[in-house]
Amino acid sequence: MDQPKIDRLLRIMKMLTGNSSATLEQLAQRLGISERSVYRYIDTFREAGFVIRKKGEVYRIDKSSPYFRDISQLIHFTEEEAYILKSAIESIDENNLIKQNLKKKLYTVYNYRILAETIVKGKNAVNVNRLVDAIGEERQVVLREYSSAHSRVIRDRLVEPFAFTTNYIQVWAWEPESQSNKLFRLSRIGEVKLLNQRWKDKSCHEAGFIDIFRIHSHHLLPVTLKLTLRSATLLIEEYPLAEKELKKVGDNEWILQTSVCSFEGVGRFVAGLPNEVQVIGSEAFRDFLRGKFLQGLRNL
Repeated sequence: MDQPKIDRLLRIMKMLTGNSSATLEQLAQRLGISERSVYRYIDTFREAGFVIRKKGEVYRIDKSSPYFRDISQLIHFTEEEAYILKSAIESIDENNLIKQNLKKKLYTVYNYRILAETIVKGKNAVNVNRLVDAIGEERQVVLREYSSAHSRVIRDRLVEPFAFTTNYIQVWAWEPESQSNKLFRLSRIGEVKLLNQRWKDKSCHEAGFIDIFRIHSHHLLPVTLKLTLRSATLLIEEYPLAEKELKKVGDNEWILQTSVCSFEGVGRFVAGLPNEVQVIGSEAFRDFLRGKFLQGLRNL
């Protein structure tokens, strides 16, 4: 069996053993295959010894199936277990790199809604839940009165949301108007209006990169810096994820070799510690800093 078929089998198993119910049509839509193909996959589960129950038009793997108990204990948490485990992770200090890694692993296992309810409160909770529904049902939404920090304009935005960033701070979405994938900050959304229209450009959905300085884009630029102990410590305190990119090469010398989405974030850090950080990689970054320095002189 080839890799795509294995992937679809695992995804169908997750759907049939999860908390939500799905019809043959819904399974086919989520997987992007025909209903006939979905039924063949269900037959494969039956042949493997799983009991498939059908109630109306909804399919589910019965809990009495052989192997079901063992598998479910490995890949499934109850909502209560998920809440307790997520709350425990949230109690870990924010600067701990392990905390971020644990979250990423949990995001691949948990239902978005279970996670959202443990960390999102107030107006954002309502908006996040609507975005969760939109992602799960592959529907378009309108972000009403979205306040853009870039254009400084408040207006409605029609988008196709498809992924959240850590802690539901932002959501990745395809914007048909600009024909591009963008990050939208939850705190800047007035209200999320869930539409009946399905996604029209699913093949275009692609989450970009977010660098250690919390800048995002769809391309990466290499940067190498030499830091003193003081500047390395300040870097980790302000940007905890930088720790994995740092390498100690002496008692008072650290090397940061990383890729950034823009020179803006790393540029602000370097400019704030001119005697503590040395650029040893990327001539393009040196040119960027020279340009910023000259611009600053002209503004005096």
